[in-house]
Amino acid sequence: MFTGIITDIGRVLEVERRGDLRARIATGHDVDTIEIGASIACDGICLTVIALGKTPEPWFDVEISAETVSKTSVGGNGWPEGHRINLERSLKVGDELGGHIVSGHVDGVAEVVSVEDEGDSTRVMLRAPDGLARFIAPKGSVALNGTSLTVNEVDGATFGINFIPHTKEVTTWGGVAVGDWVNLEIDTLARYVARLQDHG
Repeated sequence: MFTGIITDIGRVLEVERRGDLRARIATGHDVDTIEIGASIACDGICLTVIALGKTPEPWFDVEISAETVSKTSVGGNGWPEGHRINLERSLKVGDELGGHIVSGHVDGVAEVVSVEDEGDSTRVMLRAPDGLARFIAPKGSVALNGTSLTVNEVDGATFGINFIPHTKEVTTWGGVAVGDWVNLEIDTLARYVARLQDHG
């Protein structure tokens, strides 16, 4: 489980196809504190660490299944060498829950349709897949590329997020552009509320 509070911006060092996709990601985290088998959310995708190293800089390897590639932005934007990704290590018992409960299981991919600066903040409009739009509500929570965010407004399948300067600084959202594909995880509570209404 995760909170959607990004703790590092990683960088893709290399990607290799060995049946599944294997990616090496540079990290600012102390790799001595990461264990093989640990879960790390990479742009919101819960992935398992399969190797670790320190040269030429700290890194970890993950495997990405064909299913995950097809359901996430890895299959849309791809992860080219140098690509920056949001990282979050898994939640430990007793950790502060600063965002909302995030599973790291991506529900679908949203597309960035507009980016506009409003003062120091940036308003980003995204289009959700039709099947997920009903789970997104004004003032509700979503995880986008692993970042816990509050929805400002919703118009059909389109919804808006306001990014403050701090969020743009400590995540990859400072470089967002129209046409980007973004990993979307809907709020678990929204999913259950919708299910109860369907069967009420």
